[in-house]
Amino acid sequence: MRLLFSFAPRPRQRAPGMAAAAVAAAAALMAGCAAGPDYALPAPPPGADLPAFKESSLWQPAMPGQAGSEAGAPGSAWWKAYGDPALDALVEQANQANQSLRQAEAQYRQAQALVQGARASFFPTVGLAASAGRGRSISDGVAAEGNSHAWSLQASWEPDLWGSVRRSVEAAGDNAAASAFDLAAARLAVQAAVVNGYLQLRLADAQKALYADTIAGYQKALALTQAQQRAGVATRADVALAQSTLAAAQAQAVDVDLTRRQLEHALAVLLGQAPAAFTLEPAPLAAALPLTPPGLPSELLQRRPDIAAAERRAAAANASIGVAQAAWFPSLTLSASGGYQGSGFGPWFLTPDRVWALGAALAATLFDGGARSAQVEHARAGFDAAAANYRQTVLAGFQEVEDNLAALGDLAQEEIAQQEAARAAHVAEQVLLAQYRAGTTIYSAVIAAQTQALAADRALLQVRGRQFAASVALIKAAGGGWDASAPAQQAAPAVSSSSPTHE
Repeated sequence: MRLLFSFAPRPRQRAPGMAAAAVAAAAALMAGCAAGPDYALPAPPPGADLPAFKESSLWQPAMPGQAGSEAGAPGSAWWKAYGDPALDALVEQANQANQSLRQAEAQYRQAQALVQGARASFFPTVGLAASAGRGRSISDGVAAEGNSHAWSLQASWEPDLWGSVRRSVEAAGDNAAASAFDLAAARLAVQAAVVNGYLQLRLADAQKALYADTIAGYQKALALTQAQQRAGVATRADVALAQSTLAAAQAQAVDVDLTRRQLEHALAVLLGQAPAAFTLEPAPLAAALPLTPPGLPSELLQRRPDIAAAERRAAAANASIGVAQAAWFPSLTLSASGGYQGSGFGPWFLTPDRVWALGAALAATLFDGGARSAQVEHARAGFDAAAANYRQTVLAGFQEVEDNLAALGDLAQEEIAQQEAARAAHVAEQVLLAQYRAGTTIYSAVIAAQTQALAADRALLQVRGRQFAASVALIKAAGGGWDASAPAQQAAPAVSSSSPTHE
C-alpha cells in the first residue's frame, strides 16, 4: 500500500513567490544525514600487525649498498631486477597488448560510467513536448472542426532527503575504485606470468643445451664401445646398453623441446599474439635471482591491489545498506511545467495561450509485505560477505608470502646440495669412463654413472627453475611494483593506439 499526496496549483499567468521558497526549503532538506551506517574498515584477521612474517628468517633481504638488484619496491618496474633486457621488452609489450588487461581496463571505464550515472540523480529531469492536431466534435447536433496546438517544458526533481542518492553514488564510487584495483591486480598477474614463462623457457633452453652436450658425449661413448667390440674387448650387450642410453637421452630431449614450444605459445598469448606469429630464439639464461625484501605483514594490506579491491567492495556493500534503509522514508517530488496551448495553427507563442503549473507530491509506502525489511537484511548480509571476503583475501595473501619465503629459503639449501651431487656424479662418470677405456671396469658401471650425472644436472636446473618461480610468486604476493599512492591513475592508463576507440 502506497499513499500519494500531491499539490498542484491551477494554471496562472505568473508564478507566485511561494515557488522559490519551496525550492529553497527542499534544497535545505538535502543537507540532512544519509540513511544507513557510516563505513568502518573491517578488522583484519589476527596476525596483520605482527612485526615480521613467520618464514622471514629463511630469506636474506637486500641491504643498503649491497650488490645485486632489488625487486618489489612500490612503483618500480620490478621485472627489471632480473637483469634481462629481452625480458624487459616482453613485459612492456604485454602491458600494451594483453587482451585480459584490455578487458579489465574496459570494465574499469564501465564502473566509472556507473558513477556518473548515479550522480545524475542529484539533478532535475527536464523534458520538452509539442503537439498539434485537427479534430471534429459535435455539440447539440452541430458538427464543428478545429485545429489545436500545444507545447510545454516540464521539469521534475526528487530531493535526496534521506541520502539514498548519496549512498548510491558512494557505492558506485567504491565499486569503481575496486575495479581500478582489479585492473592493477590483473596487470600484476600478467607481468608475473610473462616473467615466469620467460624464465622457465630459458631454463628449457638450458636443458636443451644440456641434452645436446649429453647426446654428443653418449655418441662418442657408443663409438668407443663399438670400436672395442670390434677389437674383442666389449660385448654386444655393451653396445646395446650404449645405444639404449643414447636413445633415451634423445627421447628426453624431444620432451624438453615440447615443453619449450608450449611455453613459447603461452608467452605469445600473453603478448596478445597468435602463437604462429611469435618466435623466441634460444638463448642462454641471462637473468639472476633478485633480492626481494618482503616487508611487514601490515605493509601487505597497503600494497596488494586484490586486498584493496576487496576492501573497497566491502565499503560499497556498506553503502548499499543505506540505499535499502532509505526506502523506509517518504519521497518528495517537485515538478514544474510551462508552455503554450491554443486553438488553430496560428502563432504558438501568444501571451493569452501561456500556461504553467507547479506541483509537489509526497509518497510513502505503508505496507509492502516485508519487502523493504528483506532488502535491508539482504544488504547487511552482503556487507558481512564482503567483509569476510576481505579478511579471506588478506589471509590468502599472507599464505602466499609465507609459502614463497619458505620455498626460497629451502630451495637455496637444496641448490647447494644438488650442486655437490652434480659435481660428484660427473667425477664418478669421468673416472669410470677412464677405467672402461683401460679395461678395468664393465660398461654397465659407466652407463649408471652417465645416467646419474644427467639426472643430477637436470635436477639442478629444475631446482633453479623452482627458485625463479618462487621469486616471481613472492614479488607478486608482496604487491609487485604496484603503487598504493595512486591506484586509480596507475590502474587505468590511456588506451594504446591499437585499442579500439568509440566516438
